[in-house]
Amino acid sequence: MSRIFPLAALALATAGLGLAGCSDNAEQNGDTTADQGTTTLNVYSARKEDLIAPLLDRFTDETGIEVQLLTAKAGALLSRLESEGRNTPADLLITVDAGNLQRAKEAGVFQAIDSATLTDRIPANLRDVDNQWFGLSQRARVIFTHKENVEEGAITSYADLADPKFKGKICIRSSDNVYNQSLVASLIAEHGEEWTEEWAKGLVANMARKPQGGDRDQIRAVAAGECDIAVANTYYYGAMQNGSDTDREAADAVRLVWPNQDDRGAHVNVSGAGMVAASDKTEAVTQLLEFLTTEASQEWYAQVNNEFPVRPGVPAAETLAQWGEFKADDLNLSKLGELNPAAVKLMDRAGWQ
Repeated sequence: MSRIFPLAALALATAGLGLAGCSDNAEQNGDTTADQGTTTLNVYSARKEDLIAPLLDRFTDETGIEVQLLTAKAGALLSRLESEGRNTPADLLITVDAGNLQRAKEAGVFQAIDSATLTDRIPANLRDVDNQWFGLSQRARVIFTHKENVEEGAITSYADLADPKFKGKICIRSSDNVYNQSLVASLIAEHGEEWTEEWAKGLVANMARKPQGGDRDQIRAVAAGECDIAVANTYYYGAMQNGSDTDREAADAVRLVWPNQDDRGAHVNVSGAGMVAASDKTEAVTQLLEFLTTEASQEWYAQVNNEFPVRPGVPAAETLAQWGEFKADDLNLSKLGELNPAAVKLMDRAGWQ
């Protein structure tokens, strides 16, 4: 069973005695589980406990490898890993957004994993080019419009967000939000800095209010009439559709728009994981990552998180399936982290608070 620790009071076990093979959730012939000794994996996770702990418990049940879990915000975990350095007890970091994953890589937090299983299951654009991190689930950052106030088809692309006809109509989070930074980085990759800076200035001019709140708050603001257009991640929308009566009403008031379906496709991002550089438990960490990409794990993970599987062929949850199929941008997500500094500076120049 996984054990949960708060960030302020970590009591993680250290190295175990032995490693052994893991059954691949009935996806390989026969049961390859061998004696596991007392191997323990220490996982730092920016995902909430209830979004990851049940899968870790299942992994322990199948392999005998214990998992101890520390949960905290992405930035706090990266800072902790940098501070702990080679003395960290962590073996695996799970975090959200390719921007955060790339920051961890550039900080020297990760090491490469050589797994044909992972490279076969996860499309190349959803994992690091050097195999230091791997996407585990994906979400799209899309546009939401008020069903009554914005005509269907009036907005079809991210570029439209800067159209002067939408002045005073847009709600969006602040520029210090990594999801927005990654969206801007993707636009830089597609159009270059000059085009993207002009776009960002146009977007700022179209804002209905000073950026505030989270993604759900942008959708709620559209429903409340504070603005007519919002930008948010799809999994927040899915959570609202399955949430409180108030949130369901807000979600019902908006229309999901898949941007750029005639060209680049909708911007997508991932939650993902990488093996910590200081860890020597390569075999066990690889087993865990491979377990998290089995069909059963991918289906459960996507259902609980209202996210899309990274593994092709695994069906989306019922809530997500009702939104219909869409074209996703196939930009390698490593670019989002590489271009993050340029995106942050550009947003600041554009006056995006």
